[in-house]
Amino acid sequence: MNTNASPARRHYRAIWISDVHLGFKGSRAEFLLDFLDATDSDYLFLVGDIIDVWSMRKTFYWPQAHNDVIRAILAKARNGTRVIYIPGNHDEIFRDYVGEVFGRLEIHRDYVHTTADGRRLLILHGDEFDSVVKCSPWLARLGSLAYGWLIRANRYLNSVRRHFGFPYWSLANYLKHRVKNAVNYISSFENAVLREARERRVQGVVCGHIHRAEIHRMDGITYCNDGDWVESCTALVESAEGKLELLSWTETVAAREAASNSDEIEAQAA
Repeated sequence: MNTNASPARRHYRAIWISDVHLGFKGSRAEFLLDFLDATDSDYLFLVGDIIDVWSMRKTFYWPQAHNDVIRAILAKARNGTRVIYIPGNHDEIFRDYVGEVFGRLEIHRDYVHTTADGRRLLILHGDEFDSVVKCSPWLARLGSLAYGWLIRANRYLNSVRRHFGFPYWSLANYLKHRVKNAVNYISSFENAVLREARERRVQGVVCGHIHRAEIHRMDGITYCNDGDWVESCTALVESAEGKLELLSWTETVAAREAASNSDEIEAQAA
């Protein structure tokens, strides 16, 4: 990753990230570190699966970059950002600490955030609406193992693509959008989350869990999924005016590197 031309730091009212999966070899912690270094916010929401305890129980993996992500988040809390952590299914052991506050880092089961323009957003990880996780935990773990194989294959594929000058491409995302069962699952998940939002009488919902970044409205409710930092490297952000937007950090880094390479070529030609 080219960090010689880092962008000016951006400030947001709120940032949502989830599904970082620290402790899993597929976690793209370097991209998240770059994102955290380039952004500031009043609120930082950690919407579950920040640490992949499931993966670490099988094989312990914790490189320096994963430690640096934790340090960066805690530094933001010390410097005034209100950090709200909502554990997911892969880091569910931290649900034992719901209600605890460590400095400016708070642990909640779910949370209602009011945007700058007055909308109430329900924030939760989303695994409680996943029938596989809820009804058959062993099957969910088998799926997690298969997902790990897919991510490893994706890593090798992209090393070949980089060799030939092609940008990053997510095999997992491609399959999710093409396989009928996956599309039906995503639709069912979104509908279940939206039902919960209606029952809680909020204007929107923010979740993670399914690794598919999305913003859309249905029946007057805004559905937001902030994606992940394994495949897409996405975050949901709120502007000072309350506008919600998805950022793809792989695209940001690719654009930055392209601009840097262009500047180098122009400098050499001058």
